[in-house]
Parts: sequence; structure tokens; C-alpha cells
Amino acid sequence: MNDAIPVTRPVDYGTAKLMPDVDRKRAWLLTVDGAPQSYVDLDEPTHLEFEYARRLGHVLDTVAEPGLPLDVLHLGGGALTLPRYLAATRPGSRQDVVEADRGLMELVVEHLPLPDGTGVRLHAGDARTWLEAAPDASADVLVADVFGGSRVPAHLTSVAYVRQAERVLRRSGVYLANLADAAPFAFLRSQLATCATVFEELALIAEPGVLRGRRFGNAVLVAAHHPVDTTTLTRLTASDAFPARVEHGAALREFIDGARPVRDEDAVPSPEPPGGAFGVG
Repeated sequence: MNDAIPVTRPVDYGTAKLMPDVDRKRAWLLTVDGAPQSYVDLDEPTHLEFEYARRLGHVLDTVAEPGLPLDVLHLGGGALTLPRYLAATRPGSRQDVVEADRGLMELVVEHLPLPDGTGVRLHAGDARTWLEAAPDASADVLVADVFGGSRVPAHLTSVAYVRQAERVLRRSGVYLANLADAAPFAFLRSQLATCATVFEELALIAEPGVLRGRRFGNAVLVAAHHPVDTTTLTRLTASDAFPARVEHGAALREFIDGARPVRDEDAVPSPEPPGGAFGVG
């Protein structure tokens, strides 16, 4: 039983709230303006509550031999769920986290502190500005999980942005993005087309109901210069508590067909979620 008290605080881009999970002793849900951002269990950093986080975790488990340390750049920090996960599953990893909302970052560090020796470095700043200044070939994995409220900012959707991500990744690196959309998937298809101009291999992981157009939801985009281990990912996601589907190859090319890559001058944020899609009271 968690008898901790909720914390509410104005941050740079809204009002953040940390709510204790009544069923897990040191677990917390972070929301900003009512939209869920992160879930963290301080006693079990490998526990991933959100469906999209579990899918990102599956990819992170398969990008290299189990336990092998990685150099990871996280665009978007939230409550640092994935950095905590990687610090536990791949000790010795070097991780940089870029979060635009300094107030949010300070709230998280104060109430959900990182253990000593995690190798996680925090940076307050705009994700693309920070990315453009980052060294070439300095990361094994780049995780883009940036939402302004409930929408991916426009300047993180273009070919120019993806080229910067590719530049910062090593040749063996993997780009991951948490995106959100609904049928007819204009935003999601444009993001796949945009990544396809830079990376040779793509995969998409999403809940079948989302892919069938039944509801708005998250989708995890995976991009690399080498084949993605879709066999292992398919097994992991299909057997998950929240089963998902992995689209790749011809099926994914058919899904993308006709979509145009995004230029900076044409970039728009991801669509506004319908009322109640992600809301928390």
C-alpha cells in the first residue's frame, strides 16, 4: 500500500502532478495538464507500466547482447522511466536525457531521485537544438519521446531533424520514436516516409486495434541502417500483457505508400488526441 501524498506543481509548460499508485509501495504516475507522461516504480525500475514504454523496452532489450552497456540519448525526460530501466538492465550505460521543461525535471529529481551511479546525465533544453550540437556517431540508441502536452512538436518531425538523429547515431545505432495517431494515419505514415529517406530499415509496433483504425493510440517507430530483429520483437510483443503487432517489410511499405516526407516548412505537430484518450483525473 502506498500512503504517499500527491504532489502538484506548476512547471514550465503546464501543471505537473505526481500521484502515488495505491497498489505499489513506491510507484508514481506523472501527469502534465492531466495527460499521463510517465510511470515509475522506484523499487522496481524494470517495471514498465505504459504499453508504449513496454514496447520501447522490448526494442532496447534486443538492440544488443543482454546486459551490454549502451550510449543512449533520450529526447524527452518525463519521470526518467526508460533511463532507470536501462540503468538496471544494462549497468554501465552512459545516458543523456534532454528535457525542455526545467521545472518538470527539477520536480522529478526532487521527488523521484535517481540512485547514485546510474550514469544518467540530465540537460534542460530544446531537443532539436541539443541534438544539432551533439557529436557525430556518439550514441548507440536515440529515443525520441517528446510531447508538448499530448502532441509531438512539429520541429521534431522533419527530414532535417531525422538527418540530425542519424548523424548522432553510430552506424550500428537504432532510432526509436514514440508517436501517436489514429486512422487514416496521415501523421504516422508521414513519419515513416520521413524516416525512410534516411534509414534503410523500418519497423512499427502498435496495438492491433490502433492499426485497424479502431482507436487513437501510441505506435513505436524503429529505424536503423541494419535489419531490425523483428522475429524476436514479434515474439516479445505478442506474448506481452498488452499484445502488439510488429509491422515491417512489404506490409509496412504498403502502409506508407503515397505518404510524403515532411520538410521543415511543412511540419505540423501530431494530432490532438480525442477527449479522454489519455486523460487522467
